[in-house]
Order: sequence, then structure tokens, then C-alpha cells
Amino acid sequence: MEIAKDDKGKAKLSLVPVQIIRDIAVVREYGTEKYHDPDNWRKVELQRYVDAFYRHWLSFVEDHRSKDAESGIEHYKHMACNMAFICELMKEGDQ
Repeated sequence: MEIAKDDKGKAKLSLVPVQIIRDIAVVREYGTEKYHDPDNWRKVELQRYVDAFYRHWLSFVEDHRSKDAESGIEHYKHMACNMAFICELMKEGDQ
């Protein structure tokens, strides 16, 4: 007997590579330790994340394995985290 389940229109989250979640977590842990507030990122305006993403992206383009001088974390991980913040802020319509 088949059980009815209506998943139409729902995102199939199993399609998302899990490594990006791990990479974002590394940056989030660093940021939470630095700012002592896990929700501090919500107090920052969208444009600052756009600028930060762009800076990390330029460093990544120059050297794919480069790391941020302050955190020691790879630029591509910072890019993922900044994009996550951008996506969340755009979803919420806060910016």
C-alpha cells in the first residue's frame, strides 16, 4: 500500500552538497567566538556582506587555496558564509 505524501513544490534538500554546510559552520564558529553573539550577523547591513563576499572572491580567484589573513580560514568558506547571510537577509526582506 502506497502512503500519500504531497511533496510538490517543496525543495528537495537532499540535492544540496553537505560540505557547504560544514564550511559555513567553520566560519560561523569563528565569527561567534570573535563577536560573542551567534546572531550578530543579523545586525549587519546587506551591502557589507556583498562587499565581503567580493573581497573573498577576488582573493579566491587569485589563489584558490588562499586563506583569510585574520581568521586563517579559506576564502571560499568565507564566500559560502557571506552568501548564506545574503540569501537569508534577502529572504527576510530586511535589507
